[in-house]
Amino acid sequence: MDGASVPVLVGPTGIGKTAVAFALRSHWPLEVISADSRQVYRRLDIGTAKPPRRWLAQLPHHGLDQVSPGMRYSAGRFAQDAPGWIATVRSHGRMPVVVGGTGLYIKALADGLFAEPPMDSLRRRDLQRWTAELSAGELVRWAGRLDPGFRGGGRQRAARAIEVALLTGRPLGYWQAQARSAAVIQPWYVVLTVPRAVLHQRIQARAESMVRQGMIEEVAAVLADGIQAGAPGLDAIGPREAVEYLHGLRSRESVAGAVALASRHYAKRQETWFRHQLEGPVISLDATRPPDQVAQEITERWGNASGVAG
Repeated sequence: MDGASVPVLVGPTGIGKTAVAFALRSHWPLEVISADSRQVYRRLDIGTAKPPRRWLAQLPHHGLDQVSPGMRYSAGRFAQDAPGWIATVRSHGRMPVVVGGTGLYIKALADGLFAEPPMDSLRRRDLQRWTAELSAGELVRWAGRLDPGFRGGGRQRAARAIEVALLTGRPLGYWQAQARSAAVIQPWYVVLTVPRAVLHQRIQARAESMVRQGMIEEVAAVLADGIQAGAPGLDAIGPREAVEYLHGLRSRESVAGAVALASRHYAKRQETWFRHQLEGPVISLDATRPPDQVAQEITERWGNASGVAG
């Protein structure tokens, strides 16, 4: 396996990625690159399910606590910051392992961040009016003619392919290849999976634990310091439901259930994304087993792929 290859541990929220990463300490001299869009916010440790402080003391993490809850942190910012973290880990003689469930962050590292090429706004509006009048079948046919790499899809994807091809003179695949050339890592994906019922149980248990540990009080302290309720750091599963309670929009007893429900919906979207968007070596592992067993199998699989002993 190429030296630029990096293990990327992904899976839906609540599945146990952090525990598996911690168990990998017994096998690798690793440091974690966090690919979690919620854990970039300071002061929201409980509400964003950050690793416990005692774990962080034993396993360094990069990408946590980057900005105030009142500031926005984007995939573009992550794409700028993460290469430095990876270089730092390697300079320590250690192994970077990307852990998280935010698809856009992972894609920025593994596929490069796709930046839309310049397109004339007036011509674009005219083109959008024209494509809006076409049937879905006509859109797909036009997209296929203009972009040989077009792989099909719905109206929006076809219209996008037509726009890019006509307004830039190059097909969308060309621009995506340009983004991939700027990719930071060669990913070796490990996708954690469990049966849906098991995942729902874990999500419910975590939501209840977050409330018991003081998530609501944590959010109240952030609001008391002048951060607005709709701020980026508070507009996420967990803090959002705590804000609703603090503003009288739901009962305290309903917070954990609301967090669990929103997390289940989010987990379903993540699973769909991981099924369709990961490009490169991908292994799926049963995470119903204890984290140390999963970590052992990851190590063995990595050793086989690398041609070295695990």
